[in-house]
Amino acid sequence: MNKFVAIAFASAAMLSTAFAGEVDGVVKSVDTATATVELESGEVFTAAEGVVLEGVDAGATVHVIFNDGTTEATEISIVE
Repeated sequence: MNKFVAIAFASAAMLSTAFAGEVDGVVKSVDTATATVELESGEVFTAAEGVVLEGVDAGATVHVIFNDGTTEATEISIVE
C-alpha cells in the first residue's frame, strides 16, 4: 500500500511539471495595468494572480515559468 501511495504522489508531481514551460529573455516592456510582460523576442506573458511585477523593468533579463500552451506566467524572476 505504501508503494502505491508513493507512486501516486510521484506521478502527480511529474504531471504538474510536465505542463510548465520556461524561457529566459530580456524585457522589452511591462504593462502593470494589464499585468503583461513583453520580451524582446516578441513573446508576451500575462502574470497569473499572485505574480509580482515589482522590479521587472525594461532591459532586465528574466526567467519566466508559464503554463504550457498558454501565455500565463506563473513565475517571473530576474536573472542576475
